Amino acid sequence: MSIERELKKRSDSKCELCSTDENLQIYTLAPIKDKSLEKSIMACNICIGQIEDPETTDPNHWRCLNDSMWSEYQPVQVMAWRMLSRLKAEGWPQDLLDMMYLEEDVLEFAKATGEGEDASDKIVHRDVNGVILNTGDSVVLIKDLKVKGSSLVAKQGTAVRRISLDHNNAEFIEGKVGPTQIVIITKYVKKL
Repeated sequence: MSIERELKKRSDSKCELCSTDENLQIYTLAPIKDKSLEKSIMACNICIGQIEDPETTDPNHWRCLNDSMWSEYQPVQVMAWRMLSRLKAEGWPQDLLDMMYLEEDVLEFAKATGEGEDASDKIVHRDVNGVILNTGDSVVLIKDLKVKGSSLVAKQGTAVRRISLDHNNAEFIEGKVGPTQIVIITKYVKKL
C-alpha cells in the first residue's frame, strides 16, 4: 500500500494537525528527506505553509494542537511539540507543552530542527550577503565548486533548489546539483 493511502487511512483523510479535509498532502518532517509512514503526516496547505515559513505563523490557527498533541502517532506528536515550542511566547502553548510527554528518542527527533531553542543558541545560516537561509529555499552558486570525492564541478550560476540546513554547523547546507546531493558552504551561495 502506498504511503499516501496509508496516511489517508490513518488520518481519516483529514489534516492530522488541524482536522480540515481540504488541500491535503504528505508532509515529511525535517531533517528527514525520504517519505516514510513513521516520519510523515497528512497535513493541509495552511499548516504546511506556516510550518515552513515562521513569518506567516498565525498563533490562533495552532490552537488545534490542544487536540492533535494527544495523537497516538509519533510524527503528529513531534510536529505538535515543534509548533508549540515555536509559539510558547504566546503563553497558552507553554501550558500545553508542560502537559505533553514524549519518549526520549522522540523528543530528540522533535528538537532536531532547533525549535524550542532560545534564539541566542539557535544556529542561523546566512548566504554571502548575510540573508538568512531556511530549509526549502533556493540558492545560486557564486563560484565554481569542486565536489569532493567526484570529478563533478558545480558551475557558478547553478541553481540549487529546496536546500536543507546542517543543524550543527551554520556554514553548511545541502542540496542537489544535478542528480548528486552535495554539501555546500554558505559563503559560496546567494539566496534566490
